[in-house]
Amino acid sequence: MSNPVLKAISDRRSIRAYKNEKISREQIDLLLKAAQEAPSARNSQPWHFYIVENTELLKEISDEVSSVAKEDLGNIFFSAPMVIFISCDATTRWGRLDCGIAVQTIALAAHSMGLGSVILGRPDMAFTGPKAEELKKRFKFPETHSFAVAIAIGVAAGTKEAHPIEPDRFSFVN
Repeated sequence: MSNPVLKAISDRRSIRAYKNEKISREQIDLLLKAAQEAPSARNSQPWHFYIVENTELLKEISDEVSSVAKEDLGNIFFSAPMVIFISCDATTRWGRLDCGIAVQTIALAAHSMGLGSVILGRPDMAFTGPKAEELKKRFKFPETHSFAVAIAIGVAAGTKEAHPIEPDRFSFVN
């Protein structure tokens, strides 16, 4: 495939195993620049990005998710050295969709830099569970914000096969 964007979309995988290697500040800055360049409805930019490299905090959030789920889910961040959490202005109509676009933009940027990533919704259980207010204060969420999505990023320790394509999921409507 000669189109680099389509190739990146085709080649990117959700990575669930990472090497114990920090991401450089330059790489983080490039990921955040890509995030800020993501489109949003009426350019509202309803998001806030939180970069977490603190393994103790990530373990605390992961443990809280397991507690809320009432089952041991293991490390929901798959030992990634960094997780970007995205909060969303809950008063905006399209904010969560915009945050989804931003997180996909981050995932593709990470892939283009040779990094692996996995987009995560499970942290929502921690941000809506018994410790929700404590976490929102710790992250300093703006008053109108709630958790939208997260993405774990790092150097991949492995990969996986592409998921099967389901061609019957398309319909042309006239």
